[in-house]
Amino acid sequence: MDVSLFDYELPAERIAQYPLKERDHSRLLLVRRGSLDFDDRFFYEFPEQLRSGDLLVLNDTRVIPARLLGRKPTGGRVEAFLVRPASPDEARQQGYENSSDRQLWRALFKASKAVRPGLRLDFDGDLAGEVVAPSGLEPGFLLLNCTSGPLLETLEKVGRVPLPPYIKRSAEADDRQSYQTVFAAKAGAVAAPTAGLHFTDELFSRLEEKGIGRAFLTLHVGLGTFAPVRCEKVEDHRIHEEFFQIPAATLERIEKTRREGGRIVAVGTTVTRSLEYFAATGISEGLCDLFIYPGFEFKLVDLLLTNFHLPASTLMMLVSAFAGRETIMAAYRRALELEYRFYSYGDAMLISR
Repeated sequence: MDVSLFDYELPAERIAQYPLKERDHSRLLLVRRGSLDFDDRFFYEFPEQLRSGDLLVLNDTRVIPARLLGRKPTGGRVEAFLVRPASPDEARQQGYENSSDRQLWRALFKASKAVRPGLRLDFDGDLAGEVVAPSGLEPGFLLLNCTSGPLLETLEKVGRVPLPPYIKRSAEADDRQSYQTVFAAKAGAVAAPTAGLHFTDELFSRLEEKGIGRAFLTLHVGLGTFAPVRCEKVEDHRIHEEFFQIPAATLERIEKTRREGGRIVAVGTTVTRSLEYFAATGISEGLCDLFIYPGFEFKLVDLLLTNFHLPASTLMMLVSAFAGRETIMAAYRRALELEYRFYSYGDAMLISR
């Protein structure tokens, strides 16, 4: 299957550079699987699209301020981008164990000269780092030490919000709140689960009043979510791995919902991949590397809420698998004609099967 089948032309002005002032005032395109009939709504009308007994499954990962500006012993500047915490096995292989004030992270580096193992870096907030493996073109390791308290608390103070590369501006103070869901709980992502950005506490209250349940899982969105597909054939692409965890309570809620005739509504592609990975493997915690593209058979997800994705990306392939490629391409043409806003700070679509 050619990757070019999932490509489309996107004018730069359609890429949202800032969020709306009201999260739930984004637009909502209603899409039905295999259909070319669409409906245009606003996100505050989302509860009316569901039924009592349906279950929302949301990703409660929390975006960390993953960009750190530091200095070498020579005074030279270096930027470290934290990709993800080292796994326990990776930490042991490097001879370290993570603690609240000392953690090993996979990281990318930007400096005038290549960083090398043993290089010590100084950051703000009593935060220091040591490069313990070379970076090259792949993420290396950065050992972070904080002498003034828990590391993640310090990162919240001194780190910068890791806005996606297609947002052509520096992160601002408001992004700390805007580029975070209102239900974010577990720190570890370097990109937001953007379908969840549209929700407000008031909207959740309306959903609850209608008898629509909520359950959570965690998938720490990694930098690989922006990685381009460089091969010509979809089947040749190898997708990135991301840590996920589905609590037993969430699995119980899903089973109960399905048993009682309710529908599972995945809020975002990260939730979709997590649930379908569990359905295929029975594994509820670990590294998810499920690549979903047309021909995939969905077993758990009944409705998918998602934003608009990059051309020829793995996420375009996922939504095409769920709705049908012709349906998705037609939906994107409509969204462009009606001037929908695209990507992380953009509008949403709800796909029903």
